[in-house]
Amino acid sequence: MSKNNLGLAVGFFFAVIHAVWSLAVLLMPVSLGKLINWILVLHHIGFPEITILSFSFMNAVILIIVTLIIGYILGWILGWIIEIISGK
Repeated sequence: MSKNNLGLAVGFFFAVIHAVWSLAVLLMPVSLGKLINWILVLHHIGFPEITILSFSFMNAVILIIVTLIIGYILGWILGWIIEIISGK
């Protein structure tokens, strides 16, 4: 398995997840806020209510690009570790 291919796969996976998140913020911010608050309660975390901010196209693009880059780096590192472990 190529480190580059694994990096791209993980990076695109992260980017798609965050693209879906951005789309959810655009389409249903109130429901999303309630979902996040409920998930925090399940984890025994208490904050004042979490508020989902208004959708920003530029923030969404930056989020997707940053997670793509971070995912690529993490995937590449994972590929490197796999190479070391497998002795290739």
